[in-house]
Amino acid sequence: MGTPDSSNQPHGAAQVSARVWDLPVRLFHWTLVALLAFQLFSGKTGGNWMQWHGYAGYTILALVLFRILWGFAGSTTARFSSFLAGPARAVEFLRRLVRREPVAHASHNPLGGWMVVVLLAALLVQAGTGLFANDDIATEGPLARHISKDLSDRLTTIHYWNLNFILALVAAHVAAVLFHWRVLKENLIGAMFTGDKLLPADLAREVAAARTASSWRALALVAVAAAAVYVIVKPVV
Repeated sequence: MGTPDSSNQPHGAAQVSARVWDLPVRLFHWTLVALLAFQLFSGKTGGNWMQWHGYAGYTILALVLFRILWGFAGSTTARFSSFLAGPARAVEFLRRLVRREPVAHASHNPLGGWMVVVLLAALLVQAGTGLFANDDIATEGPLARHISKDLSDRLTTIHYWNLNFILALVAAHVAAVLFHWRVLKENLIGAMFTGDKLLPADLAREVAAARTASSWRALALVAVAAAAVYVIVKPVV
C-alpha cells in the first residue's frame, strides 16, 4: 500500500476524522515544548538551575534521537518518507497556501515536513554543543574537559546563537499553526493533543489503513536513545 500523503481535494471538501499522529509523536511534541520552556528559564536564571539545565538538555538529546529513529521505524504517518517532499512540491504548496487553497495532507504538509527536519537538526546542534559548552564561571558541559578552552568557547558561542535560530523556528511554527487555525479553519493544536485530524474521506481511508507501530517498539527506541545519551555523559553523571 502506498504512503498516505495528500489528496487533490481542497480543505473545503467534506471531511472525516482520522488518527494521524500516534501517541509517541504527541508525547514527543509536548514533552519537547515543556523542556524548551524550562531550558529558556533555567538558562536565563543560571545559578543552581544550571545543573537541571544540563539534565533537561540530556533529555532533549534523547528525545531528538528517538524522533529520528521513529522517523524511520515508527508508524507510517510518523516516518520521514511520508511527509518529506522535494523543493518543487514545497514551492507549489506555498503558492497554493498563499491563495488559501492548499491540498490536504495526512501528516505534515511539504513545508511543515521540512520544518520538522530543520528543527530536529537545530536541536541536535543545540544539545550537542551544550555538551562542550562553558559559562566561564562554574558550569561546563560534561565533555568540555576533553577539548581545549578555545574550542569550548567557540561551541559555547554556537550554542548561544543557535538558540536564537531555534526560537525563530518556534515562532515560525506557531505562526503557521495560527494561520491554519484562523485562516484555513484547521485546528492543528487540538489534533496534536488527540492525534485526530479532519481529512477528505479518501485520504482518511488511506490513513486508517496505514500501519501503526506498537508502543513496545516506541519504548524500545526510547531505551536505545536514552542509553546512547547515558554512554556519552556517563563519566560525570
